[in-house]
Amino acid sequence: MEVLQQKRELDREVQNKILFMAFIITKFARAYKMSKPDAYRYLKKYGGIDFLDECWWALHIDNPYWAVKDLYKVCRNNGGLR
Repeated sequence: MEVLQQKRELDREVQNKILFMAFIITKFARAYKMSKPDAYRYLKKYGGIDFLDECWWALHIDNPYWAVKDLYKVCRNNGGLR
């Protein structure tokens, strides 16, 4: 029973992570006038997706504006041009 509860909590956390990542990629795309697929490819190429994957919990409690700015900084530091 306890294992089942832990699995549900883990599934909920994974779902929340995916929803946040989709949300913030959309915000990033709008902020930098990109399509969503282009934004994803850009973030993937310059380390933004890895940053989101590792830090989503801290980013999701902040204003989306600052999360997008943090993504920009990470990508810029990894060679991104936008």
